[in-house]
Amino acid sequence: MSEIINYIDTENLKIIRESARDFAETHIRPNIMKWDEAQHFPVDVMKKMGEYGFMGILVPTEYGGSGLGYQEYITIIEEISKVDPSIGLSLAAHNSLCTGHILEFGTEEQKKKYLPKLATGEWIGAWGLTEPNTGSDAIRMKCVGEDQGDHYLVNGTKCWITHGISAEVAVVIVRTGELLDSRGMTALIVERGTEGFAGGKKEDKLGMRASETAELIFDNCKIPKNQILGEEGDGFIQAMKILDGGRISIAALSLGIAKGAYEASVKYAKEREQFGQAIANFQAIGFKLADMSTKIQGAELLTRKAGYLKDHKEKLTKTSASAKYYASEICVEIATDAVQVFGGYGYTKEFPVEKFFRDSKLCTIGEGTSEIQKLVITRELIKENPITR
Repeated sequence: MSEIINYIDTENLKIIRESARDFAETHIRPNIMKWDEAQHFPVDVMKKMGEYGFMGILVPTEYGGSGLGYQEYITIIEEISKVDPSIGLSLAAHNSLCTGHILEFGTEEQKKKYLPKLATGEWIGAWGLTEPNTGSDAIRMKCVGEDQGDHYLVNGTKCWITHGISAEVAVVIVRTGELLDSRGMTALIVERGTEGFAGGKKEDKLGMRASETAELIFDNCKIPKNQILGEEGDGFIQAMKILDGGRISIAALSLGIAKGAYEASVKYAKEREQFGQAIANFQAIGFKLADMSTKIQGAELLTRKAGYLKDHKEKLTKTSASAKYYASEICVEIATDAVQVFGGYGYTKEFPVEKFFRDSKLCTIGEGTSEIQKLVITRELIKENPITR
């Protein structure tokens, strides 16, 4: 564990934290509620983040990326999310899903073609696994790619896709084999403008409203076989590996929300007076702040440990699922307690905790619900400790 603590405390990480914090304060904070109320996805801000190296955090410099690791990635997502979780979510989805999938499974030709555009923010990426009737049960997907020799003819719909309308390129997993066959799905790269490929309905959401969520629609869409990522039939297996890293993203996002809500609560509790003194002095409030602080420390250590394992290419499925599960659950708890600390003001849009409260819930749902994380953790525990008779 000391190795992980030392990993967090580097001078380089402090510089990156300041850079992300300054960006969020300058380019995001002034527009938070305007974007939220209009459900406006600020494409210009996403592209601006490309200039700062935030759109290709994990991409090697040879492909135009920042060439950083998961500790830096966690830090950037956390700092952006402390200010606006919607932008943190979009940044995480772009980096870990679409860009990450091409980075991990793409050919050299595919990497050279797509990664420089994604890493610099010239292009925004999307990633499609979920369908209207197949959320956690992805193996039953109905978006089908029919083999037509040199291409697939794809028909079907993906839903809950971050950047489903605005992305210039998407990685999608479609069924190319038999139903229920985990090796019957293939990952394909599809560019915006491809005939038969379009964005669909945009979701009207409770929270994360500045992060675009929409359908991807395929209507006799021809996708050449040179757009396959990895091998035909490996799409589902690849997706599960990508989600290992994606869980770290949601844990970092959750950590940012939790810290944002906590810091706002501490500031308010020190300033707000009742009965002649700051409410922070009352045990009822002080104990809430103590619980918040303790939960955040636990979530951060789990998240940093998962990042450490990812950077060192060690097995991380259980740890990343644990980090995602715990961090997302405590961020909801902390955001809820923050509203309580603020009292009536916490229920208004004039203060920041109302938005943290709305945004936090997505973290327990996206990229695998809390229930799915517990299932993943249980399976890994049984693998480590087989049941004997």
